[in-house]
Parts: sequence; C-alpha cells; structure tokens
Amino acid sequence: MMKHTEDFKQEAVRIALTSGLSRRRVAADLGVGLSTLGKWISQYRPTDLVSAPQADLARENERLRLENRILKEEREILKKGYPVLREPAVVRFAFVHSWRHVWPVEMLCRVMQVSTRGYRSWHARPTSRRSRGDMKVLAHIREQYGLSLGSYGRPRMTMELKEAGLVVGERRVGRLMRINGIRPVRTRKHKVTTNSNHRLGIAANWLDGDFVAAAPNQKWAGDITYIWTAEGWLYLAVVLDLHSRRVVGWAVSDRMKKDLAIRALDMAVNLRQPAEGCIFHSDRGSQYCAYDYQKKLQAYGLRPSMSGKGNCYDNASVETFFKSLKAELIWRQKWSTRRQAEAAIFQYINGFYNTRRRHSYLGGISPLAFEAKVA
Repeated sequence: MMKHTEDFKQEAVRIALTSGLSRRRVAADLGVGLSTLGKWISQYRPTDLVSAPQADLARENERLRLENRILKEEREILKKGYPVLREPAVVRFAFVHSWRHVWPVEMLCRVMQVSTRGYRSWHARPTSRRSRGDMKVLAHIREQYGLSLGSYGRPRMTMELKEAGLVVGERRVGRLMRINGIRPVRTRKHKVTTNSNHRLGIAANWLDGDFVAAAPNQKWAGDITYIWTAEGWLYLAVVLDLHSRRVVGWAVSDRMKKDLAIRALDMAVNLRQPAEGCIFHSDRGSQYCAYDYQKKLQAYGLRPSMSGKGNCYDNASVETFFKSLKAELIWRQKWSTRRQAEAAIFQYINGFYNTRRRHSYLGGISPLAFEAKVA
C-alpha cells in the first residue's frame, strides 16, 4: 500500500474543505479511499476559521487549482493513450493496468472511457494464456528497446523478437508497444552545412545517385558533420562502404580542417585495403577538394567522385547515417566535454551501428551480419 506524506495528507484535507467538490470526487481524483480522506479530515481539520469572504475566495482558488491539475493530468494520459481509445475495452483495461502506478485508476478509467467496475472485473479474472504470452513478449520488447537506444519501431522490433525465437507478428508487437507507450524516438530535420564556396578543383560525379555496390570496397562515401558540446563544436568525419553501409573510417577534431577528413580516410584504407579503382564519393566541401586530400586519394588508388552543386541527395547515404547518429544518440542529452561525446560516438559506431543496428536497406540485419552473409 502506498504511504502518503504528512504534506500530502494536509493538502488533501485543504482541497476537500475548500474546493467545493464532493469528498467522493476529491478522493477519486487524488487516488485515495473515501474513508481514508474522512480520517485525514478529522485529524487535520483546522480550528481557526477564516472570515466568510476569505473562505469563499480560498475555496474558489483551490477549486480552480484542482481542476487545472486534473485537466493537465488527463491531457498527459491522452497523449499516452490516444491510439488506445480506438481499441476494444480489454485493450483499454490493459492500458489502465500498465499506468496505474502513475495516475489514479479512477482517472485512467474516466479518460479511457471504461468503468472502474469493469476494470476491476477484468483484473480479477485468471490470467489467460494469451495474456501470459503478451507479458513475455513485452519483457523482450522492453529489453530490445533499450538495446536499440529507443530507435526500433514495430517492423525492426518484430525482426529482433523473431531472431530471439519468439513467434510474433507485427500487429501483436505494435499493439503491445502502443499500449505501453513504447515509441521510437522522434527525429529532427537534418541540416546540411557543406561549404562549397571555394575555387578548388571539383571531380565529376561518377556515382550519379547510384548508391548500390555489388561487393565491398567498390564504392565509398564520406562527409563531415558537427556536434555541439559545452566546450564548443566537435567535428566528425566518416567513411561508409556503400555495399553494407558500414562505417569503415571515422575521426573527430575540435577544428574542421582537411586533416580531419584525411584521418578518417587513412583509417578506412588501413582497415579495408581496397583495390585500385574503388570510387570515393563526397560533397564539394573544401576539405575534400583540397590538394592534399586529392593527393591521398590518388596515392591510395581511389577514384574521386563529387556531388552536384547544392544537391545534398547526391550523398544521401552518409546524410542518413548522420541523421541516425544524432536522433539515436546526440540529440538525447547535453554533452559536457568533447571527450565525452567522442567516447559515446565510438561506442555507437562500433557497439551498435555496425554490429547490432538493423538496417531496412540491408533487409533488417546489421552491416557486419550482411557482410558475413554475402561473403
């Protein structure tokens, strides 16, 4: 049984005595028993009575405060349970049961348009085999939701559960996620910030919008983005293999200079040892058009390719990676130091994106699993 503090009891008595609402309504809204509220009133009833005008004003203020608080709570419940309102009563009962530790059952039932008597009757029934199965599936959903950094919606979650040996369909997974308020994290619109106002050499667009590669190390793509920390900007350069969308090279710096892109390229070459003729595609940023960078590409036997002017879609694969990184990691918290952000990015790339994250483009498996499958 929930223990209430003295302050809570006194506030409940004050509301009951001054709001003008019935004690039964106040008890229901506060989630306490009617007899319990009566005991508190007899215990905490004030002995000094205020004047009639003051009492009327106090009652009106308390009534408005209570109504405002109730409306806010009902709005929060609707945010969580709006899709459930269209479901059968048993689904709404399950929603009430899932959130009963957050809001009073009476309030949940009122918002969900079901009776408290019907909820108690539903709750008293023996747990069915389907309900026990749902509880098992829900436990796996919560686990995989955490492991996926909150990024999986219904399709990818269903793939993950099937791989774990559960026999489930997308509709069932979607229903359990919806009832329990489990949603993939919303993303923001990605802003492209390429600086192409320079007089450096521009390579032809050999990729020409074709991001499909039949084998590893045939087509690479690179780009640079930035991440805000309390110490200032942290710049991130990456190289992706377009065959598997795997991040094969990356580097960070507190300055966006040409050596940043070169270090990411060096890492990719050392890791993959591509054959001569591999296409390296980038935007027209000054870091990629610089003489030193183009000289590196030539030394490694890579064929430079660049996007059309002002066309961010010509490097969509890397832009998609940046959007995933920021939605699933960067935008979720404030970064105190560049070192903290760098460590988190390293863990995201090597511990999740390359190794575990399911990619729709790859048929719902990770880049490493895709490479092993086609090897």
